[in-house]
Amino acid sequence: MERQGLPGLPILEADDTGNAPAGAAPVPVGIRAPDIETALRHAGLIAEEALARALLVQRESGERLVTVLTRLGLVPEGRLAETLAAATGLPLAGQAEILGHGVRAEPLSMAFLRESLCLPLALEPELIVAVADPFDDFVARALAFALGRPVRRVVAAASDIEAALARLDHDAAAPDTLDEAVDGEDLERMRDLVSDAPVIRAVNRLIAQASDARASDIHIEPTDDRLAIRFRIDGVLRDMPPLPAAMRAPLVSRIKVMAGLNIAERRLPQDGRLRLAVRGREIDLRVATAPSIHGESVVLRILDRGKLALDFASLGFDARVTAQVREAIHKPYGIVLVTGPTGSGKTTTLYAALAELNTPATKLLTVEDPIEYRLPGVIQTQVNPGIGFTFATALRSFLRQDPDVMMVGEIRDGETAEIAVQAALTGHMILATLHTNSAAGAVTRLIDMKVEPFLLASVLTGVLAQRLVRRLCPECRIPYAPDAALLAQHPERPLPALLYHPGGCAACGGSGYSGRLALLEFLPITEAVARMILASADARTIAAAAGEGLRSLFDDGLDKAGQGLTSLEEVLRVDSD
Repeated sequence: MERQGLPGLPILEADDTGNAPAGAAPVPVGIRAPDIETALRHAGLIAEEALARALLVQRESGERLVTVLTRLGLVPEGRLAETLAAATGLPLAGQAEILGHGVRAEPLSMAFLRESLCLPLALEPELIVAVADPFDDFVARALAFALGRPVRRVVAAASDIEAALARLDHDAAAPDTLDEAVDGEDLERMRDLVSDAPVIRAVNRLIAQASDARASDIHIEPTDDRLAIRFRIDGVLRDMPPLPAAMRAPLVSRIKVMAGLNIAERRLPQDGRLRLAVRGREIDLRVATAPSIHGESVVLRILDRGKLALDFASLGFDARVTAQVREAIHKPYGIVLVTGPTGSGKTTTLYAALAELNTPATKLLTVEDPIEYRLPGVIQTQVNPGIGFTFATALRSFLRQDPDVMMVGEIRDGETAEIAVQAALTGHMILATLHTNSAAGAVTRLIDMKVEPFLLASVLTGVLAQRLVRRLCPECRIPYAPDAALLAQHPERPLPALLYHPGGCAACGGSGYSGRLALLEFLPITEAVARMILASADARTIAAAAGEGLRSLFDDGLDKAGQGLTSLEEVLRVDSD
């Protein structure tokens, strides 16, 4: 039967005895570069100094160069795989083509496959194998020799191959093999357990999968018979394949070790932080543990600086709101507030404002709890209530640092509010967050904190309220015209003539949504609004005084739904007005 080949895949034939092909060239046909270093240089993917550093680490550690490059964060893993595929003329296999498609190929051991970073994908009529290093001709020759059949190769990311091998190994392993080890209280045994390579790979794989899925949080929740895993993607929790119950203690302990937490303390919540390279780029993670009846639960907040948007347009700001916010933050002094519930993107908006103000002529200071992202050119400080270093004490000390702009992570009490007002009165720009449901509600909240209305009216320059909604996937959104029943539900506001439903495609993982954007409501402090503040008016009266200068969150949501950026259902989910 004639073999159906895959285009561009070189074949290494085995002879009739199953030996490796005789007389084969040391480099397979189709390769455009002789080695990884040349391929990287040709693609301009890495500086010479960084490559020399990676080669030195490779020689000292004995690891493969593809592993060293991504582990040190020198090359993004996806770009590395693309470059190697292009340099060799081999097809590139993505994660979806690798995970769950590996097959066991006797007599090849899992140790050999892990060491070689290769994954058999099919055995008949020839062996199709994914490799991380297509320049390693020995691997293909060894496979051809061991299995006595032709070998076809595709290039894949090393972490995808490792994840597929782990899944293949797990499916074949007997369950509950770690129960005896993890049930004991002996800390030395626990340290031995968490240093085991499978646990390390499981944690690294979990974080890599979450990063690939654009998740903001990883929830690890022990139950009586398994370790439940959930990712928060675009603000919504999604179930992921669980891990066996035997992994509960070692997995959590491994994360605690990485975050510098006390693995012996399981009765109290703990907070920590860690940084590691994922897919060739460094990401930070905030770790929070809490005791439960089945063990410790863990939440990891992923802080990927590579995905941080520090411009207003990418956050969902239209031209009108962008102009209003810029006018407010560029004033020589005053207070600009960003309000909304937890997880509404307030801190990210403040970071975008800081990026706008960050110039060599401006000194920027922040006090946060915790510091979520590190910003070049900005002095960032984290509060520590345990030693008395609060937002209020930090603000007082900042005033002696000759700042131009100060960011306060959150105004939580009257003391912090009072110091912020005093700082604004002495010629500083204060950016801060506040927990209120609307922009006008921030004014009444500060008055409740005993801030004098006449002081507030003189220093407040603008209040921005926001909510985050899921962004419709542009590849599969479905347009529709609102029917009479839908129009009747909202008689007070005309709906757009065309709205969009979420569809579902491979690009968005079948959810119909991809990413998030902000719904915004900006309250400018006009003379009419200032008079209402002086009169200690309620939030509705203050909003009415703003007139057309204030567009509500719901109205902004309707505009964005009409543009196909989000759905009406998402707007109603976060703000029904």
